[in-house]
Amino acid sequence: MEENVYALRGATTVAHDSPAEVDEAVKELMDRLYSENGLSDRDVAFILFSQTRDIRTRNAAAACRSSGFGILTPLFCVQEADIAGGLPLAIRVMVLVNHRKEREARMVYLRGASSLRPEYNKGDKEDD
Repeated sequence: MEENVYALRGATTVAHDSPAEVDEAVKELMDRLYSENGLSDRDVAFILFSQTRDIRTRNAAAACRSSGFGILTPLFCVQEADIAGGLPLAIRVMVLVNHRKEREARMVYLRGASSLRPEYNKGDKEDD
């Protein structure tokens, strides 16, 4: 099987804007993305985070690095567009992967973000 370049997506939310909550949510999200897709850092070319403007105490990319993910990987974090009716206190991620894809890519949407893409949560227990 040859190597493929593809993107994984995921999202989560925090209950309150605090560094500890952002750290915990990002670690949980990255743990699930990596484990469900059989990844290690050497498989990841780039990680892009976005977070809503109501998260101001912690940068999601910094939270990712402090949790042990992306140590040698380029990370970047941007503020999402402020859209009326958008999900508050949300963190999204796109992971660019370059490795042998041995199974279907699994996207991960946790906590309040599970409502964004319910098709990826079929059969999963509620993550709220």
